[in-house]
Amino acid sequence: MTRIVFMGTPDYAASILHGLIDAEDIDVCAVYTQPDKPVGRKAVLTPPPVKVLAEESGIRVIQPSRLRDSDAIEELLSIECDLIIVAAYGQILPKAVLEHAPCINLHASILPQYRGASPIQQSLLNNDAKTGVTAMRMNEGLDTGAVIQIREIPIGPDEMVESLYKRLTDTAVDLTLDVVRQWDRRTAIPQDDAEATLCRKITKAEGLIDFADAREIYNRYRAFTPWPGIYLESGLKLKSMILEDEESTGTPGEITRIDKDSIVVQCSKGSLKVLKVQAPSKQESSVIDYLNGKRIGCGNTLV
Repeated sequence: MTRIVFMGTPDYAASILHGLIDAEDIDVCAVYTQPDKPVGRKAVLTPPPVKVLAEESGIRVIQPSRLRDSDAIEELLSIECDLIIVAAYGQILPKAVLEHAPCINLHASILPQYRGASPIQQSLLNNDAKTGVTAMRMNEGLDTGAVIQIREIPIGPDEMVESLYKRLTDTAVDLTLDVVRQWDRRTAIPQDDAEATLCRKITKAEGLIDFADAREIYNRYRAFTPWPGIYLESGLKLKSMILEDEESTGTPGEITRIDKDSIVVQCSKGSLKVLKVQAPSKQESSVIDYLNGKRIGCGNTLV
């Protein structure tokens, strides 16, 4: 029986934890997760998904505000374990924890590509044909540890971030179980830092578009739906779209065709077929209803 301390916070981590809990040859002896946070307009104090699952399973839950504090480190060092599994925990592990037991992180990219906070979105922004999950032996750097195993998956040409997130999560669950069960026979290979790329946390401002390049906008749509979404300077959100073409040229934002349930909007390069929009403070609607309400048509600019 392999004794595991698990560290994670969001749904992605909860799915991995669920797989570990269900495994008869693995004992999850403690779970670390971020403190409960206020959510929504009423700021209701809400536990992270990992905490909810752990408590339902009768597993000890520990939520230090700072894992680097001496009391938090001392408490963790008192827990006997064979491995520490980390998945989207949200805190840096201090050296004492890294030395307590082998720490394995599950990162949603093919490392050393896309170290950092938003690897799934970055793969879509770059229109990559594939991505994956990397299991690595953690060190004190940011996603710089030696690689234990990588599982790759293809990315569909029109795949959205929610679909890719789900498939990567399923991949991470299987990979975690495989790594834990084969741990004694694993060899970790150092990453090539010269090949490393970084990705930062996504901000709302990155959803703003200006009809410059249709492919680039479509990639943002795939990566940023549902959050932060993509929107125009006017605040109009583009909720559903298809890449019409990548090579045509014309006036940015001009409506060049109106079909039964969609419109074609020209970009400086390429064009987009838009199906649904959402005006500020309004409900989502078909783009045809929006045009009718604004009394605009072909030759006008979508604003």
